[in-house]
Amino acid sequence: PSTQYLSYRFILTMMLRFFAAAVVLLAAPASSFAPSINGRTTRPAPTTSLNAGPGYKIGAKTEGVLINNRFVVDALGKSLPDGVEMSEIDLLRFALAHPDDENAAEKALKIAMKWRQTTGKHIVESAQAAVAKATADGGWDNDVVREAAPHADIINNYITPKSVITTSTEDGDLVYVIRASQIDDKELMDKATVEQVCDFFLYAKEVHNIVANKRSAETGRMCSVIFANDIIGVRKAPDKRFSSALTSSSDQYESLYPSLAGPTMILNLPLILQAFVGLLKPLFPKAVQERLVFKKAPVLASLKGELTPLGTDPTLRLNFVREVKALLP
Repeated sequence: PSTQYLSYRFILTMMLRFFAAAVVLLAAPASSFAPSINGRTTRPAPTTSLNAGPGYKIGAKTEGVLINNRFVVDALGKSLPDGVEMSEIDLLRFALAHPDDENAAEKALKIAMKWRQTTGKHIVESAQAAVAKATADGGWDNDVVREAAPHADIINNYITPKSVITTSTEDGDLVYVIRASQIDDKELMDKATVEQVCDFFLYAKEVHNIVANKRSAETGRMCSVIFANDIIGVRKAPDKRFSSALTSSSDQYESLYPSLAGPTMILNLPLILQAFVGLLKPLFPKAVQERLVFKKAPVLASLKGELTPLGTDPTLRLNFVREVKALLP
C-alpha cells in the first residue's frame, strides 16, 4: 500500500504541474463556443463566496465595479498612446489587478500595449477580425475563429472539441473545460514548435478576452472565465515541449489579460488521490490558489471519452453549467 500511494503521489504531482500551467489557458480556438443558453439566467443561480478575479465577486455589476475604480480607469485612458483605443472594461481589468496603485496599473498597461503593438500585433488583429466575422449574423461561427488561429493547419488536428470546449453559464460567464487525456501532446509537438503552440494559445486568450469584455459591457455583469479541468483518463505527465509552450503562454497571462480568470476547478480526482488534495495547492500560482476548487462532477464524468457532446446536446450542456455553478463554494 505504501508503494502504491507513493506512486500515485508522484503521478499526481506531475499531472498537477501540467494543470497548473493548463488552467491559465483560455479555450483553444478549435474548441466549440456553445450557445449561452439565451444569455440569461432561467432560474436563480447559486451564490458563491469566490472572487471571479482580483477585485470583484462573481456576478458583480459592471457599473458598480467601474464606479469603484473610476479614478484609475480614467487615468489609464489618458495614458494610452495616440491612435490606440481600449474599452473601459479593458482598462478596468488593469485597475482591478492593481487596486489603489495607479502607477502600477499604468506600468502593467504599457507592457501589455507594447506586446499588442509589436510581437502580438498579428495575434490581436487576427482574433479581432475573426470574432467580428464569427458574430456578424448575431450568432457564433466557430469555424471562422478556428481557421484564423496561428498555425491552425497543424494544431487544430490535436486541440479539438474532443479535449477542449468553451460554453457559458446561464449568467454569461465563460466555462473553459479541458480533458487533457484527449490531447496527444507528443504527436502535436512532433509537428509544431513550442513558439507555434504558444502563439496558438495566446490567440485563444485574446478571443476569450474580446468575448468576456463585450459581455461585461452589454449585460451589465462582469464576465469572467471559470476553468474546469477534468482529470479523468490522465495517466502520465505531459510532453516536456508541450509543457514549455504552456509555461511560456501562462507566464504572459496575467500581464496581458489581468482580472479575467475566475475560479479554477479540478474535477473528478480519483478517490485514492483525494487524500493528497492538501498537497496540491502549492503547485498552483498564489492567485489561482485563492480560487481553487476540488470537486466531483458527475455530469462531466458521465461523458465517456471526448467532450464533444457538451457542444451538441443542449440538455447536457445546461445540466453541466448548472453543476458547475452548484459546485462553487
